[in-house]
Amino acid sequence: MKRRTVLMGGGALALGAAAGAWPALAQEGKPERTDVTLGVGGKPLLYYLPLTIAEKKGFFEQQGLNVSINDFAGGSKSLQALVGGSVDVVTGAYEHTIRMQHKGQDVVGICALGRFPGIVIAVRKDLAGEVKTIADLKGRTVGVTAPGSSTSLMLQYALLKNGLQDTDVSMIGVGGGAGAVAAIKQGQVDAVSHLDPVIAQLQYDGDIEILLDTRTEAGTRDLFGGPNPAATLYTTGAFVEENPVTTQRLVNGMMAAQKWLQTASPDEVADTVPEEYLLGNRDLYKQAFSNSREMFSPDGLVSQEGYASMMEVLKTLDPELKNADVAYEKTFNDKFVKAA
Repeated sequence: MKRRTVLMGGGALALGAAAGAWPALAQEGKPERTDVTLGVGGKPLLYYLPLTIAEKKGFFEQQGLNVSINDFAGGSKSLQALVGGSVDVVTGAYEHTIRMQHKGQDVVGICALGRFPGIVIAVRKDLAGEVKTIADLKGRTVGVTAPGSSTSLMLQYALLKNGLQDTDVSMIGVGGGAGAVAAIKQGQVDAVSHLDPVIAQLQYDGDIEILLDTRTEAGTRDLFGGPNPAATLYTTGAFVEENPVTTQRLVNGMMAAQKWLQTASPDEVADTVPEEYLLGNRDLYKQAFSNSREMFSPDGLVSQEGYASMMEVLKTLDPELKNADVAYEKTFNDKFVKAA
């Protein structure tokens, strides 16, 4: 993205500005820095679609920012890049802010992209008569993107909620793309816990029956009892403190993308994303977007209810977090979204 200079009124925001006045100053002031490096793990996934829209529609550029995007192999890699200082901000799972705060590292969310995980648990079509519920997965082989990934963690949580242990199924890493599709089509696994566009492809081809769908509010509440925040724009507390105007502009750009997505048609989305995102099947991509539209955040906020839901999941699944005491305010700073 080429750099664009935008004339703004007002001076730079002083760090000592009164709390009540800073949102207005952040909107009017000159960004402390115009070049920002952003990390993401798996940019083509619909999970991160608002980021691609902000990039391709020029919403960051309109805010006077030149945002360079580094696409890493996974969310943990982009988090490592943030901690190591090679990127300034990350779009990644909200749970990372809780984990890092628990470890004493000041990583904070500033804008929610997804209010639902978007993960689907589905069984092979030919087994649908035998496997009708999550509890029926006992003794089965289930494909996940990778061990320890969000797809495996959600599967573990769903099993626990249905009276099973994670040892009651065999989890196999099948990757994030063609390998996952092949694993179902070739009968290598009985079921999958996965994301779009893999799920959309398998649905399109009639290869699966869905058991649990967290692309929707109903499916997410059915499992978690409330919303469960997913993709989030997060950074370090130090970056926010040193660059409040730049932080506000980043959030402004992301919120512009999210507002655009609320009314965009599947065709408009398919026209905007890079051609390679379509995987040679435009209709499939449009269907995947339609299936996942509900998971995108309309307001950019992580709610207290969503925070509580995520904390319950992490305390249930991660022994290190069983007795964690991390305040909501440390995991998400809502001031920038509210000022956008």
